[in-house]
Amino acid sequence: MTKTFFCIYHLLSRKFNERIKIINDDILKIDENNLDNELLTVFGNLPYNISTEILCKWILNLKDQKIWFENLVLMFQKEVADRIKSDFNTNNYGRLSILANWKLEIEKISDIKPSSFSPKPKVDSSLLFFSPKKNFLRLNNPHNLEKITRIFFMHRRKMIKRPYNQLFNKNLDISSKLGISLNLRPQNLNFDTYYKLALEYEKLYC
Repeated sequence: MTKTFFCIYHLLSRKFNERIKIINDDILKIDENNLDNELLTVFGNLPYNISTEILCKWILNLKDQKIWFENLVLMFQKEVADRIKSDFNTNNYGRLSILANWKLEIEKISDIKPSSFSPKPKVDSSLLFFSPKKNFLRLNNPHNLEKITRIFFMHRRKMIKRPYNQLFNKNLDISSKLGISLNLRPQNLNFDTYYKLALEYEKLYC
């Protein structure tokens, strides 16, 4: 425990007593599903250097039968928020967009200029509001979606034929079933197509 945290810990403990629970731990190592028995509303000005890592961890570890939060209100660097919010057939569309929109409804609250902070950062920020979706395609292992998108977007400007064949061993039945042209590029496939590809991958290999 650092000296700064030690001081803050005692100040907050004296002020709020048992009304506040302070956790001094690595956010990337905590099992957020065990934080509380009640649904939480999470407010966070996330460290920008690990903000996507935090969000992806929360999504991949999200249990369908036990959603641990009611809402997330999170601040990101604006260019990261634009990637999270982007739709297919746009330049910002990619792995983060697909993963974030799988189980979450996402709204932008506002953009925030550097002048709103002290000291001023060198980048613009955006505040996003997340809420769990009630209906989404269930996967046995969420990491299969992460794998599918990682391989597809490894060469985002090239046609998807090569990554598709790598994943599905040139099995064209799946592309035919899903109505996918292998001449398309990764950003041309919408959210649902990636979720269905992950499901087909599970049927074959998991």
